[in-house]
Amino acid sequence: MAKLTFEKALKQLEDIVKEIETGNPTLERSIQLFEEGMKLSRYCNQQLDETEKRIAVLIRDENGRIAEKPFHDPDPPRS
Repeated sequence: MAKLTFEKALKQLEDIVKEIETGNPTLERSIQLFEEGMKLSRYCNQQLDETEKRIAVLIRDENGRIAEKPFHDPDPPRS
């Protein structure tokens, strides 16, 4: 699923749900759809987890004000 965007994966997942709910897939097709849906679900969750790590962490300073602190990745990508 490399090169697949979150938005495309989510759209594919929605299409799978529609086909299962509104169509009349065979048992074999239902299993294929379920397997693909699980892969897409895991991919979307992974993308969300990675995005969450990249979002700035909001913290309160000693005066109770909210200050922005960038997230520092402990394991930066290696070249």
